[in-house]
Amino acid sequence: MSNDNDSGDAATEPVHLYRDARVFTADRRTWAESLVVVGDRLAYVGDEATAARVAGPGARVHDLGGSTVLPGFVDGHAHVVGTGEAAAQVDLWGAHSVEEIQRRIGVWAKEHPDAPRVLATGWKHADIPGGHPERGMLDAVVADRPVYAQAYDFHSIWLNTAALAETGIDAATTAPPGGTVHRDEHGAATGLVDETAMHHLVWPVLDGFTTDADRDEALAVALAAYAESGVVGSTEMALGEDDHAAMRRADAAGTLTTRIGAFWRVQPTGDEDSNLAQVARAAELADQHATPFLRVTGIKVMVDGTVDGCTASLGKPYVDGTNADPVWSLAELAPVVAAADAAGLQVAMHAIGDEAIRVAIGAVEHAVAVNGPKQRRHRIEHLEVVDAADIERLAALGITASMQPVHADPAIQENWRRVLGDERVERGFPWPEMTEAGATLVLGTDSPTSPHAPLPNMFIAATRRSALDPLLPANLAHYALPLADAIVHATRDAAWASRSEHLHGRLAEGLYADFIVLDRDIFARPLEELLDTRVLRTVVGGRAVHHVQPEVNR
Repeated sequence: MSNDNDSGDAATEPVHLYRDARVFTADRRTWAESLVVVGDRLAYVGDEATAARVAGPGARVHDLGGSTVLPGFVDGHAHVVGTGEAAAQVDLWGAHSVEEIQRRIGVWAKEHPDAPRVLATGWKHADIPGGHPERGMLDAVVADRPVYAQAYDFHSIWLNTAALAETGIDAATTAPPGGTVHRDEHGAATGLVDETAMHHLVWPVLDGFTTDADRDEALAVALAAYAESGVVGSTEMALGEDDHAAMRRADAAGTLTTRIGAFWRVQPTGDEDSNLAQVARAAELADQHATPFLRVTGIKVMVDGTVDGCTASLGKPYVDGTNADPVWSLAELAPVVAAADAAGLQVAMHAIGDEAIRVAIGAVEHAVAVNGPKQRRHRIEHLEVVDAADIERLAALGITASMQPVHADPAIQENWRRVLGDERVERGFPWPEMTEAGATLVLGTDSPTSPHAPLPNMFIAATRRSALDPLLPANLAHYALPLADAIVHATRDAAWASRSEHLHGRLAEGLYADFIVLDRDIFARPLEELLDTRVLRTVVGGRAVHHVQPEVNR
């Protein structure tokens, strides 16, 4: 088996010298002036004079004119193929009312009269009076074919009558544990389907209409968007067989231009043997297929839902008195985590509410007790409503805190704050508390539940202000991060958290030459300029996968 660190014969590899730059390394020596790339690896990161000597007289010289260089971003939590799929659907982001949702869906349906069904994404619970959409609202604009409207957080889906018929959901349908088919007072399905009910009853039907060619195209769209915005690595957080096959095809063809560390989705079945069989499949894939561009590194489980949908599991109820049970109980989750831990897999656990977070921490505690001392890099995803005491517990266990600044954008916080309605809103998304307790903090986007672009994400991280509406006041400004720290959490730490620190995440000798060049010095300009900063060049493995000329007088 070849070693990822083997670089071949340096004498025959092309040599590139990148000079006159302000290089933020995210490494021990924070700043440099030049990079030397030999083949697909970094050979030197440091001062210009030494770089010129290391590169030699035959190197191709790239004068960057004082531009800022960063390690390429590594999205700490994303859904890669889904990001490409969402780009082709009706965009409901920013609709803000049922009428605007209806208008956008109606326009798309008229413009695509031959489409067998209408797919949309991006509506928020706050856009709907009462937070619970009904099928009649969609029937009013499209009644002749199925309509599937995915909520922005991908934890609820809204169907019209034709879509309910297509999926076979009716008054007799039983929702699986952890999911809900919402019903009216007569027991009829309203069209809103949540959590595991969506996973088991709706998504498989839609997957049946999706071809390999569709998935290949969606992946290509996502990769192009990543290249343009400076994402060189992504942490896939719900990998299944079909998406993995698409990624393998791209990897084999040499078109996979973003390095993917993937977590295999494990669904609760109510049967421990079936649950453990899914873990075994992830372990098999981790051993079978690992390249510099594609690896299965662990499993992903959903311990609860979302605050917006009132499906996050809380220690005390929502303001209306309701609450949600965890999708996995500790008794069900603990053996799954222990089995993955024993197999050397990482475990990523979606846990938004404080009760779900305690279940996730308890499962890791069980794995430590059962399997004994070993190196571990388990993770909790989101951590939106979390007790300070549990932050100390997760840090002591070495659990990574994987969080998404885009989810704290003030423009999408109205419903989040309303349904909690008490002192918990004053401790939402407490990123600095994680590092202060000693935990590793990783930043990502969870695209397509939020925009994939990393620089606006860094704006939210560094200001707690809105990238969607920058005029809004900050959301708990004291939880903002220094910009340099935020970038480290979205590059070096994100790579480490998916076991790819030997590939990239820093600019250091021996790692792959994965870096980006910006059109301005984001460390010397107002933070608002992060919203307008362009990526001039994205380099992956020494190859430019995106390159545009800087604007005049920038």
